[in-house]
Amino acid sequence: MTQSVSKEKKISKKLTVMLPIILAITLFLWLVPASFFGIDGLTVVEQRTIAIFVFAALMWMFEVIPTWTTSVLIIVIMLLTISDSSFSFMKGSGIPSEMGTFVSYKSILATFADPVIMLFLGGFILAIASTKVGLDVQLARVMMKPFGKRSEFVLLGFLIVIGTFSMFMSNTATAAMMLTFLAPILKTLPPDGKGRIALALAIPIAANIGGIGTPIGTPPNGIAFQYLNDSLHLDVGFGDWMLRMVPYVYVMLFIAWFLLLKLYPFKQKTIELKIEGGHERTWQTYVVWITFAVTILLWITEGITGLNSNVVAMIPVGVFCTTGIITKDDLKEINWSVLWMVAGGFALGLALTNTGLAEHLVTSIPFGEWLPVVVILVSGFIGYFISNFISNTAAASLIVPILCAVSVGMGEILDPVGGAKTLVIGAVLCTSLAMLFPISTPPNALAHSTGLVTTKDMTKVGLLIGVIGYVLGYLLLFFIGF
Repeated sequence: MTQSVSKEKKISKKLTVMLPIILAITLFLWLVPASFFGIDGLTVVEQRTIAIFVFAALMWMFEVIPTWTTSVLIIVIMLLTISDSSFSFMKGSGIPSEMGTFVSYKSILATFADPVIMLFLGGFILAIASTKVGLDVQLARVMMKPFGKRSEFVLLGFLIVIGTFSMFMSNTATAAMMLTFLAPILKTLPPDGKGRIALALAIPIAANIGGIGTPIGTPPNGIAFQYLNDSLHLDVGFGDWMLRMVPYVYVMLFIAWFLLLKLYPFKQKTIELKIEGGHERTWQTYVVWITFAVTILLWITEGITGLNSNVVAMIPVGVFCTTGIITKDDLKEINWSVLWMVAGGFALGLALTNTGLAEHLVTSIPFGEWLPVVVILVSGFIGYFISNFISNTAAASLIVPILCAVSVGMGEILDPVGGAKTLVIGAVLCTSLAMLFPISTPPNALAHSTGLVTTKDMTKVGLLIGVIGYVLGYLLLFFIGF
């Protein structure tokens, strides 16, 4: 009851204090003379886009309202103010060149059904069906068995299993599932031992790192995947992504294992691991198993089959809905808020590009005078920094469209250090490494809720993982690349 009252007071404070400040900043940017921005030829529509972008950034950063509702709100604002179907008075009666280019309202609305949104939808359906028939529990039981009972190897098993699951399931769902398995284990460990902390921290670390492995592992990956393919036309395949990132994920998981053992050694040498649950094997179980395997195989072999990964994602949707494995009630379990959150990011990027603002921003900043490697490394640091304080998805939604514009503006100058792929993928990789605080990601919050992990513990390990992951990630991108 006390927590509920405290939460309500916090929300009320944000609405009464932060919202007026954000609105004031937005209105100032909206109404100030265009010359204030120091960008030659800035149009009215471009200025409005800047104001909307800043509004979105501040609303996401301070979470005045839920992040997904901010995404929906900015799409509505864009439709009413910068689209070709906006209010008549918003279109003005001035010189067309001064008003600028309005964005197609159909394009803005289409962000809700972007092919990458369908890719995530297929991933969610696959995860729900797997949980429904007990495939997740069966896989966990089978995958944990080779690690035996020795405490340090049980820890390694948790890291690898969670990391693997997070490549294809929601990081939050994976963390929540494994926390359920972990709860009875923690009770058997000595209360004064540090091993309990290591196991609790393994959940968010593995969930966050594991999501890097595939384009559907975490929303920032999907955002980068969409921009690289649809906006920059660089033909990054699902298998191409996995070929580079899956080895990186497992190397990072082994490094995390080493760090956790050094910082939080086990007092008890063995752990009796029991993963209860599961379902009887029915025809539905086999349908899910086969569909799961076929979908992943088609994702990996996209270059051979010619089937786009977004199209492949619709296979489990068709199979499970037709066979009744997924019902209309199951559709309520889909994390629609994530999908709408991502759609808001796509809409912002669309506005930046189609209004001409992105091109204007790039030409006004002398990126050509900067060392390409500096641009790339700084963009990764920015992604990492802001993702520790706001949603990883929100961070990617803000920086990826800008980085795509930067890559176009710099052109061939970036080629010696990996080009646009290194610039964009490096930045979103860094957003997934951001895990300094309980607020950084939902898996972090879940681990903190156990009462075993202090913010100090999380920050210490998170900083080490962040620095190591940053260095290894860019070494991978610079020397192996995409």
